[in-house]
Amino acid sequence: MKKTPFYEKHLEFNGKIINFFSYLMPISYSTIKEEVLAVRNNCGLFDVSHMGRIEISGKNYKEFVNYLITNDVFSLKEYQACYACMLTEDGGIVDDLVCYNLPERILLVVNCANIEKDFFHIVSNNKFNCDVKNISDDICQLALQGKKAEALLAKFTDFDLKSINFYFAKRIKVFGIPMLVSRTGYTGEDGFELYFERQYAHFVWDAFFEKGKDFSLRPCGLGARDMLRLEMGYCLYGQDIDEDKNPLEANLSFVVKFNKDFIGKSALKKIKENGLKRKLCGIKFDGKVIPRPKAKIYSKEKKEIGFITSGTFSFTLNCGIALGYVDSNYSLVGNKVYLEEEKIGEIVKLPFYQYGSIKKFKKEEK
Repeated sequence: MKKTPFYEKHLEFNGKIINFFSYLMPISYSTIKEEVLAVRNNCGLFDVSHMGRIEISGKNYKEFVNYLITNDVFSLKEYQACYACMLTEDGGIVDDLVCYNLPERILLVVNCANIEKDFFHIVSNNKFNCDVKNISDDICQLALQGKKAEALLAKFTDFDLKSINFYFAKRIKVFGIPMLVSRTGYTGEDGFELYFERQYAHFVWDAFFEKGKDFSLRPCGLGARDMLRLEMGYCLYGQDIDEDKNPLEANLSFVVKFNKDFIGKSALKKIKENGLKRKLCGIKFDGKVIPRPKAKIYSKEKKEIGFITSGTFSFTLNCGIALGYVDSNYSLVGNKVYLEEEKIGEIVKLPFYQYGSIKKFKKEEK
């Protein structure tokens, strides 16, 4: 079993440890509800060091990454990031990731379950002979998320954090330690992800909680992270997306740039031309219904029209929510759908939670 550099801190803070793709990670420290609401109303700190980090450099490194991923690397400014997918030749999703355009190199942050698979996929397609390094074990990663994240982090750095725009990063010092700090996250709230050398892990963790008391800072586990991302309608690899799904049916068309070449482009163009047979939809349920992954979705006429991929009872919204693939003919917002035992849901526009503090950045981008 693998441990992140913060494992001892998870135990010290009474984290409930589970096996998460061979990593010993905290599912929660208090309750998932308390941690979710802490992020929505104040701020929370997540250990996300289990994520994979792959660095690509050398001659033509941008051309290579641009060929690997669906988004456009050449549209990125220095220190800008983008969300993207890597695809199979058939258009299936190898992984979804965040790509950072750093000086003289690209950093890809990938899902922990896919680190080895992604590395093999990248190396196997390295027709540009670039340098590819798996630096996952060299760097640790924390996510500070919530409405008050900027105000809290500002106490520990002289850098003007307001100058870091959404999906941009800067190399700055926090607690006097050099870090790559990006305005990114997986919660729908404002926040930052911090990348730094693992030798500083315990010092940084302790510093946050010693000095973050005025902000009611809470440690948050995987349970809260999963609920927060689902409230925003964000995909989770292995549940909502995988190699049997393509980005067009998974609501990820915005990361696919057909004006450039990438692995899987030809297949994806054919899928688009033929029309989508199914779409990933947000489904909201009344009352205490808890939709479960793999549950079948039915039409009013009791025809099977899809299946749930992610589901939970949302503590923020006080209702059941789910993502699921639905036959395109039944996928319009407002349509009623059914689970077994007459559980009625309605297809809604995503995100489920409309008030996340990243909304202010979305307005600025328009």
